[in-house]
Amino acid sequence: MSGSSTPLHFIALAGPTASGKTAAALALVAHARTLGAPPVEIVSVDSALVYRGMDIGTAKPSAAELAQAPHHLIDIRDPAQAYSAGEFVADAQALVAAINARGALPLLVGGTMMYFKALIDGMDELPVADPAIRAELDARAAALGWPALHAELAQVDPVTAARLAPNDAQRIQRALEVWLSSGQTLSSLQLRTQRAAAPAQESAQPDHVLISLEPSSRTWLHDRIAQRFDAMLAAGLLDEVRQLRQRGDLQADLPSMRCVGYRQCWQWLDELDESPRALARLREQGIAATRQLAKRQLTWLRSLPQRRTIACDYGDPAERFCQALTPLLRAWPQARADMLQLGDENAAAPASANTSATARSHTRHPS
Repeated sequence: MSGSSTPLHFIALAGPTASGKTAAALALVAHARTLGAPPVEIVSVDSALVYRGMDIGTAKPSAAELAQAPHHLIDIRDPAQAYSAGEFVADAQALVAAINARGALPLLVGGTMMYFKALIDGMDELPVADPAIRAELDARAAALGWPALHAELAQVDPVTAARLAPNDAQRIQRALEVWLSSGQTLSSLQLRTQRAAAPAQESAQPDHVLISLEPSSRTWLHDRIAQRFDAMLAAGLLDEVRQLRQRGDLQADLPSMRCVGYRQCWQWLDELDESPRALARLREQGIAATRQLAKRQLTWLRSLPQRRTIACDYGDPAERFCQALTPLLRAWPQARADMLQLGDENAAAPASANTSATARSHTRHPS
């Protein structure tokens, strides 16, 4: 993990949506207690769970689940606010360091692969956001549709366009914004960052274990996604989005409202059609968008060659996850001692100026 002078040791659990990450994480919490290993603290790696008041559509852990272990980076932003990958990296680095310092084990869990990649491989040096360019792109998308802008992106940056869905507005906009503001493609800038980081990564000792829950059958995952979206609708997802709209300060183009499920519900409420046919169309669109999200997540995961995979579509993947980590849990006290010794040896080195102190207030402890 770049940008830190002290080794930051953590376990990472990734996977597509609906793959069972929460159950596996909480199983590891209990397993560590059984072994007498250091306590596990969970750091969320999810760009939707950061938002307060967005509970149903994000599959946010329940109060009972949150009570089983300290959770971090959940409910730290209002839906009107943004939360960037750079902010996540700074917060996660600070949290991992703090959790290690108090003798606990950081478990990073989630499905926002851009966050994982930024934390593990380092941030790409990209141009800052340009509100004028974004406004121009939004206006053109309103007139032509995002698939038309996706086609334009394919002309200038086919590598990036190939991994984006034609309606992935947020990422299409960012890729075109980078091109228009810098004259360079997003894919070329990312490749430059990867090449610059490669020598250091090859010589460095790994500071983490990355395990991914991945299905061997897409059909299994698609069925899980459909069941979960149906459960969200039954639990009141539409009412949750109605309440968010009634605030009056949220718009459909905010990052929070672009989250899968929320975008589709917002559009459905715009149509003022509550007929059974319209509700069935919302269900189809929500499930299709979630499938696209899962496909993108799996594509990201395959770009992380250091991951260890566990099939999530047979047997008890949570139990296999725990068993795979049993040797590490038993050895963690010594690993932590080695880490602290390294930290003592480097104590005279200047501390990184980029370490965020904001993570201190981003914790949800068991009540």
